[in-house]
Amino acid sequence: MGTLFWFVIGYWAVSVAIGLTVASRVKTTGDFVVAGRHLPFYMVTATVFATWFGSESVLGIPATFIDEGLSGIIADPFGSSMCLILAGLFFAAPLYRMKLLTIGDFYKKRFGRRVEILTSLAICVSYLGWVGAQISALGLVFNIVSDGGISVTGGMWIGSITILVYTYFGGMWAVAITDLLQMVIIVLGMLYIGNEISGIVPGGVSGVIEHANAAGKFEFWPNMNAAAVLGFIAAWVTMMFGSIPQQDVFQRMQSAKTIQIAVWASVLGGVLYFIFTFVPMFLAYSATLIDPTMVAAKMEEDSQLILPTLILTHAPLVAQIVFFGALLSAIKSCASATLLAPSVMFTENILRPMLPRLDDKRLLKLMRTVTAAFTVLVTFYAMHSDSSIFEMVENAYQVTLVAAFVPLLGGVFWKRATKQGGLAAIILGFVTWVWLMAFMPDDFIMPAQLGGLIASAIGMVLGSLCPQWLDHDPAVHDDLRAGKHGHESFRDVDSSDVSTSG
Repeated sequence: MGTLFWFVIGYWAVSVAIGLTVASRVKTTGDFVVAGRHLPFYMVTATVFATWFGSESVLGIPATFIDEGLSGIIADPFGSSMCLILAGLFFAAPLYRMKLLTIGDFYKKRFGRRVEILTSLAICVSYLGWVGAQISALGLVFNIVSDGGISVTGGMWIGSITILVYTYFGGMWAVAITDLLQMVIIVLGMLYIGNEISGIVPGGVSGVIEHANAAGKFEFWPNMNAAAVLGFIAAWVTMMFGSIPQQDVFQRMQSAKTIQIAVWASVLGGVLYFIFTFVPMFLAYSATLIDPTMVAAKMEEDSQLILPTLILTHAPLVAQIVFFGALLSAIKSCASATLLAPSVMFTENILRPMLPRLDDKRLLKLMRTVTAAFTVLVTFYAMHSDSSIFEMVENAYQVTLVAAFVPLLGGVFWKRATKQGGLAAIILGFVTWVWLMAFMPDDFIMPAQLGGLIASAIGMVLGSLCPQWLDHDPAVHDDLRAGKHGHESFRDVDSSDVSTSG
């Protein structure tokens, strides 16, 4: 284990220590989950960007781009960046006014306990793929920088346990502080590496762009046949809509000091994410000009190793340290956020109603316990998953697309949406999605997640307009839009916040 390894270990230890220093700020569940709603604009922007710029951005997307071009990365970054922008513009303000602890609280107050349970379970399950991708990447990085001295499985456990340490004690405060540091390292590190690689690649930046264009990698739109178009739409909406009803997106908006910050920090974070995902793509594709033999070999073995191998074999030690520091920052910021989000949601929306006498102190302790349990669960999941990092992330959001997006959309913007409609949207969307995956051939024209989304929308409309078997109070929609029924641990929203357009 050489110099690179010890630099990486040193950086890892320092960043964990920084996360632990803010643990003293966590006194309540509100502090643990949404940092007491005290985060300024730059911190919310940083945590939005850093949460989404994870292993798939540095390893998964570039590998997919080399193989398939822009047409293969419709879901991420095109769909995922649009998710953050749409969430900021259309959902941040109405959800912020409600002063909720989790997004599951919205489903409960709008549609009742049944919908809360079903959507919360769907959202929590979706995080297995997302967090699993980060844990898998951590194992891969520790294995690479230790020159095989640490196994991939051992790297997974080292990474997941150390991230758990500061997330367990510091919650959203620790995540936000470390995300700010990691965003700076990611941005500066990627720009530095881009400059280094452009200096050794034949033709520089323009040479890489011309080569990719000649190879057809910039072909974006699908062939004009029904199967290709539907597949294109399905890939785009999976991340664009399926990621909106997610606890990590909701937490970042809820952590802001004001509605204005919640809205525009999400939008800016999405724009920055979209821009910077092209840096790793440029770096990885540069390898096809610098070392085409290595690229051909890694495409057969594991295309996710192309970029790390390029840096290790063709960049100086300083550039290697910067790259792996930036890569670990990207993975760690994403993993910590996505460990916290499902854990607090499962505790608040599934366990807490079963324990009605639970006070805030014991609820905080339970949230930390669930966070530890979820970390162990997702590490085992990552150890036994055969999917690539990109596939794990993309597949994660199909379940929320078909089961949680339409109830959120209808609940916020359609006054006539009812409990029955919300329940019908979840059941019809989920059953259709499972049925299409289980019984339709692989070349079936309708992608399963798109069919599930359409069925969910039909279920919402028909379930809300048909005679109601479940009770429905239309005034609930008006109360939610006005910001009533908030979580008792939060401050009141001031008049200037309430008057802001949603």
